[in-house]
Amino acid sequence: MSLVWDDLRLFLAIARSGTLAGAARTLGVNHSTVFRRLNAMEEGLEARLFERLPEGYVPTAAGEALRGRAERMEEEAQAIERELSGQDVRLSGRVRLTTTDTLANGFLAPVIQGFVVAYPGIELELLVVSAFLDLARREADIAIRPTQAPPETLVGRKLGSIRWGLYGARDYLRQRPVLVDPACPGEHRFIGGNEMIRHIASSRWLDEQVPAAAVALRTNSVVAAMGAARAGAGLAVLPHYMAHQEPSLECVWEIGPEVATDLWLLTHPDLRHSARIRAFMSYAAEAVRARQDELTGASS
Repeated sequence: MSLVWDDLRLFLAIARSGTLAGAARTLGVNHSTVFRRLNAMEEGLEARLFERLPEGYVPTAAGEALRGRAERMEEEAQAIERELSGQDVRLSGRVRLTTTDTLANGFLAPVIQGFVVAYPGIELELLVVSAFLDLARREADIAIRPTQAPPETLVGRKLGSIRWGLYGARDYLRQRPVLVDPACPGEHRFIGGNEMIRHIASSRWLDEQVPAAAVALRTNSVVAAMGAARAGAGLAVLPHYMAHQEPSLECVWEIGPEVATDLWLLTHPDLRHSARIRAFMSYAAEAVRARQDELTGASS
């Protein structure tokens, strides 16, 4: 049997997910297709590639040997794809942009709208996820991310600095005295981050400043924290650009620059010469820098 690249992609998808269903989601096919193609592969190679165990599909010794070679082939295929895409001089085709839900909804929507109007020949695909997608694997072409340490394998530019504040609903604040010090909350309740986002500086700030007994709610979502604050559940640490779009919220405490988060625009080095990638990078950089006051809260 002669293996083709699609066979190896299927094999890697199963090896990485550990299940046929996970591989099917990765490849965009149905479960039965993965099952059928894996069986045909093993029959053609006359080798069992996976042990079917209760906890999932685990590569056999033959499977592990194939995995190493398949991953090297994958790296070469991705490098070829990036190199060819990087030489594309047309202002057409698809650009895959990844960012967070808060930035997509609270800040970047006008940037995206302006770009698709300015460049009708380019199809923009927006991937909203919390984790960094792997740009080397072409999971996305461009990332706009809040981070203090962008990956060294990527190139790009810092767009600005995101500042944060402590916000509460106006109705909630009218019923309580003015907050003088977060360390002495009095009648105030707070909305904090849970263990999933304790690595974020804004979440750590609240834990360091506010007594644990005053935290009424914890969440791993800034969007959920804003919704809870809007409903009157307590005070939440929110980025200014996001909170300022909600008229019912008021900033009661300005958090210092030590909690600010850098905003980066990033791509893979192999793609930076692509015309459509350059077009988006240039447009987004100019559009975001024109709105620095929204990031820092100076526009309030």
